Amino acid sequence: MRLRSAAAALSIVALALAAAGCLDGQSTTATPETVVGTVATTPSPDASLPALKLKGDATAGKQVFASAGCAACHTLKTAGATGTVGPNLDEKKPSFERVVTRVSLGKSPMPAFSKAAGGQLEDQQIADVAQYVSTVAGH
Repeated sequence: MRLRSAAAALSIVALALAAAGCLDGQSTTATPETVVGTVATTPSPDASLPALKLKGDATAGKQVFASAGCAACHTLKTAGATGTVGPNLDEKKPSFERVVTRVSLGKSPMPAFSKAAGGQLEDQQIADVAQYVSTVAGH
């Protein structure tokens, strides 16, 4: 009797899966219409970073880019930089917020440059280099 009940239950499950399109040989993936909750699309900048609240100066940022060694790893045409370790900034065209976040906190292999994180740059210098890079990248 138990065997018959188990077989009936499996038949019902198989029938339900087939009706749902799960056994038709095609793969099924989640779509925005079937997701419950929210889906993160891009990482958001850390709103607690002080440099995000500052106004950057692109002219000063160009000097920071040169003195902090950014050109050793990044390509940025207007800075004459041709580094290949980090992302090509002309291609990425990062936003001010993205540059502040990456320069402040780092992302392997890039170290954190914020003094608060043990780096060498003050918050204003980070805002300045972020203004410079986000303004000139891709030009």
